[in-house]
Amino acid sequence: MPRRFVDISVPLEADIASDPPPMLPKIDYVDHKQSAEGMAAFFPGLEVEQLPGGEGWAVEFLQIATHNGTHLDAPYHFHSTMNDGERAITIDEVPLEWCFNPGVKLDFRHFEDGYVATAKDVESELMRIGHDLQPLDIVVVNTSAGARYGSEDYLLKGCGMGREATLYLTEKGVRVTGTDAWSWDAPFAFTAQEFARTGDPSIIWEGHRAGMEIGYCHIEKLGNLDQLPDHGFEISCFPWNIKGASAGFTRAVAIFND
Repeated sequence: MPRRFVDISVPLEADIASDPPPMLPKIDYVDHKQSAEGMAAFFPGLEVEQLPGGEGWAVEFLQIATHNGTHLDAPYHFHSTMNDGERAITIDEVPLEWCFNPGVKLDFRHFEDGYVATAKDVESELMRIGHDLQPLDIVVVNTSAGARYGSEDYLLKGCGMGREATLYLTEKGVRVTGTDAWSWDAPFAFTAQEFARTGDPSIIWEGHRAGMEIGYCHIEKLGNLDQLPDHGFEISCFPWNIKGASAGFTRAVAIFND
């Protein structure tokens, strides 16, 4: 049976509005001409002119955080503990069996920016699409942020997933979730406004902090979720194996057995 692949990652790219300014990635591109002398230096007596076309190799130097680009967050990112007191696992400890499973898409593009989705919202969407969650399903949330990636307002776009919405998923055995927004939670600017109004610190990063109760991972800055159906595909999202890290880059892919 032929398989079809849909890339649901975004490329790691500099000079676009993908993260807050202090966290933006930097990429130094070195082309074949720029590297030719450096390549020749490895071989004493070799002249640059002797290389094909006078060219060396292309290479890129990156200054990045583990949360740039499409990445998988480990429970350690959310808090030092998970599962009501256990040590939170880091990205190199995430079970690989969590990272390749049937995918389910929740279409929350109709929610206004800054809205905090509830368990009822999740339940209603699952009823609409006719899907019963199974343990280890990978649940991704299509928000209004997906269409604005790289735009100046990207960090202000999309709804967030609240504590109760997150626990609704993890209590059913979901261990990997994802969003096309910058954060699994609502944009910080909206949360800051609500905190100023209420003074309630429990609303800050509440979707992330749900991992303190049930350990789980989520993927942030996904792309092309609008190209996916509600279910009927698999998602692969294996992370980079970075020792002791809070996240790892992933080339997330939706796989269809057409």
